[in-house]
Amino acid sequence: MPSRRGGKAMATTKRDFYDVLGIKRGASDKDIRQAYRRLARKYHPDLNPNDKAAEESFKEISSAYEVLSDKEKRAKYDRYGHDWAFAEQAEAARAAGGGGPRGGANYSRTYDFSDLNDLFGGASGGFGGGGGFEDLFRRGGRGGARVDANIPGQDIEQPTTVSLEEAFSGTTRLISMVNPEGGAPRRIEVKIPAGVREGSRVRVASEGAASPFGGPKGDLYLVISIAAHKAFERDGDDLTIKLPIPLHVAMLGGEADVPTLKGTKLKLSIAPETQNGRKIRLRGQGMPHLGGSGHGDLFAEVNVVLPTHLNDEEKQLFQRLAELRGQAGTEG
Repeated sequence: MPSRRGGKAMATTKRDFYDVLGIKRGASDKDIRQAYRRLARKYHPDLNPNDKAAEESFKEISSAYEVLSDKEKRAKYDRYGHDWAFAEQAEAARAAGGGGPRGGANYSRTYDFSDLNDLFGGASGGFGGGGGFEDLFRRGGRGGARVDANIPGQDIEQPTTVSLEEAFSGTTRLISMVNPEGGAPRRIEVKIPAGVREGSRVRVASEGAASPFGGPKGDLYLVISIAAHKAFERDGDDLTIKLPIPLHVAMLGGEADVPTLKGTKLKLSIAPETQNGRKIRLRGQGMPHLGGSGHGDLFAEVNVVLPTHLNDEEKQLFQRLAELRGQAGTEG
């Protein structure tokens, strides 16, 4: 049963975010991402239709990841616990000298407290007890800094993976957002621009969490991961592909077809005596520049393929080559 104080029901204690994701407090960023992806796949509403328990678990997992995946939010959480967001607003209001983090805004209402000691002491019922920071902000505290009632809700980060081809051409993702008020999840189509990189953040305005103060919603950010490609390697906006070249073409010169991410092939001239491992630049055939014009370059790395299953005539030719090269070395 929820406890009561002053005739008002208090919310039950939330689970520790680290426990929610099943990780230790010293977990690395990679550990956090892996834990979230594993649990999100298990409890995602699309995979568990009409399952309220799974939906609540997914909501809890998403909230935990939103905080722990952000270094600043995580540091606040480690210090203040579940009241971290309201302590942050308190500090921001104090730093602004009473004008709130959006100084100059017209406030629909204000909340007052004397200092952060109030947040840990009498006005809030102590850290982790009573109504917490959120209850303090909703009730209003004792005189002091003014908090902007138009403070926006928290931003939400949603990881998503795209292929290298999708990163090259641009793509879309249909994101399911849990409705905190119940009901079916909201579906948001997000356009991912061409040229996104590992770690790029695609912003969708006003699709984040609701503000507890009646302000605007936060934003949604898609955090991009690029899936490894079996043929192309990416470095910034440049691409590299290993290009198999027969020995006789590398020695005598010729042409080779170079695949591109567009699905086309380019004719590449191979100069005589091209060495194994040489990189040949094809300008402007790499990844598009994100938010700009033009492309990076494509590098074809020569991979000389030695012949196998030689017949007698071919063996004689190589033997003759060896004799000629040996004579040249002796004469030199």
